[in-house]
Amino acid sequence: MKLLSIAVPCYNSEAYMENCIRSLLVGGDEVEILIVDDGSKDRTAEIADRLEAQHPGVIRAIHQPNKGHGGAVNTGIENATGLYFKVVDSDDKVRAGAYKSILDVLRNFSGDEEPLDLLISNFVYNKEDQNRHSVMEYRHCLPVGRVFSWDEANRFPIGKYILMHSVIFRTQMLRESGLKLPEHTFYVDNIYVFNPLPYVQRMYYLDVDFYYYFIGREDQSVHEDVMIKRLDQQARVNRIMIDHFTDPSCQEMIGDRRHLRQYMFNYLEIITTVTSVLALRSGTPEHLQLRDETWEYLRGKDEALYKKMRRRILGRAMNVNRRLPRMIVISAYKAAQRIFNFS
Repeated sequence: MKLLSIAVPCYNSEAYMENCIRSLLVGGDEVEILIVDDGSKDRTAEIADRLEAQHPGVIRAIHQPNKGHGGAVNTGIENATGLYFKVVDSDDKVRAGAYKSILDVLRNFSGDEEPLDLLISNFVYNKEDQNRHSVMEYRHCLPVGRVFSWDEANRFPIGKYILMHSVIFRTQMLRESGLKLPEHTFYVDNIYVFNPLPYVQRMYYLDVDFYYYFIGREDQSVHEDVMIKRLDQQARVNRIMIDHFTDPSCQEMIGDRRHLRQYMFNYLEIITTVTSVLALRSGTPEHLQLRDETWEYLRGKDEALYKKMRRRILGRAMNVNRRLPRMIVISAYKAAQRIFNFS
């Protein structure tokens, strides 16, 4: 069994995928790199097969009809042989020194009777159109350099969350959680780092800058104009997260872990805020209706949860239609973009 499986979803990635793969090869034979060619129409499949031939036993090329990013991640989980599992997008890369530290930690826990469920590390936002970057770190939110549980986690401030770039899950735990991402849907990374959380018992935070996340291309899914055009998909992800959090089995698994419950509530709140603020940015009747439908969906699932979220500052702000409050909300959103390098 490999120590770590890394899935690299690829769709028409010929221009940059080799840079990503080269950064992952530093892990050596302990790492399995699964290149998931998601029905690409360029030379991605050819490059994947060549890399597999050049690095047998380390790289596996998997070809499938197009299923979207979620479908490619699902395929990676299904085919992984590693004890741990990570997703690295084909236009990103990892830092070699931090990579080796990550593997050292995973190796140290690989034989434990009580396994590590989640390893968290930092990631770096790199803005393509600006000569600067920012680091998403968690040293003020999580204990550093030791195993801990949710009860020992501190409160996360607004704007700081555990994202896909930060996490390495235990593979079997992911499978036991029943995680299945929707196909042909953008923004499923939020589901990936949300739905499995009730299954996480033992965590470890390594304070190293491991993952380099490149943003700023105009065609990128996180570009604001693109997100507005795909607001229906953002809202779909939002509803799936509502479904999961309000499911009685999820609530039972969370149990009395109040820090976990609060973290998941806050994450769901910010995702609902993103859906709402993009609708406000658009301002079209169709998108404003989609915002209203999302909130009504939450109300239909859990009236108490709806009221709690609706009464809070973000909930009140996201449900206004008067011009002045909307302008305040949009100004705050732009400020967040500058602070956190959202695109």
